[in-house]
Amino acid sequence: MNATEMVVLLDDAGTPIGEAPKAGVHTRETPLHLAFSCYLLNDDGEILLTRRSPEKKTWPGVWTNSFCGHPAPGEDHLDAVARRAQFELGVDANQVGLALPHFRYRAVDPTGIVENEICPVYIARIAGELKPNPSEVADWAWMSPALLADSLERTPTAFSPWLGLQFPQLLEARVLQPGTGAKA
Repeated sequence: MNATEMVVLLDDAGTPIGEAPKAGVHTRETPLHLAFSCYLLNDDGEILLTRRSPEKKTWPGVWTNSFCGHPAPGEDHLDAVARRAQFELGVDANQVGLALPHFRYRAVDPTGIVENEICPVYIARIAGELKPNPSEVADWAWMSPALLADSLERTPTAFSPWLGLQFPQLLEARVLQPGTGAKA
């Protein structure tokens, strides 16, 4: 990725107010900024979970959704999703759909670094064989929504806080069905 990757800064209403280098944004006083999360599904309705690389600045080594990222200033969100799918997992994401357009969260990592994002959530299908980038992904697994729900209940700290917040909302929105996989 570009060493000067930029993120879009937002006011409390979600209106862009500027931009800043991504490398300097995630601190103990992280400003509100734009991000996204994406959940890749296979034909069985299973969700691709990834374990964050130990090199990650926040929540290293925890399990999370398929991939996340930050749209660059002026970048279309779907283009950002495609870019990050390629960068993190070496795959194309297709049939991309917006599942939670208004998701927002703030969480503090055990080291004190803050995530503070307006983070629309997308669901997509996987196209191609996974070729994870080791600087982003330490491990990966396909998991049914039912098993993920059970795992989140039993061991919530094994997962990223945004996954713990997003997943119940995806179930409530009926985007994912815990017993049968993805919504038809």
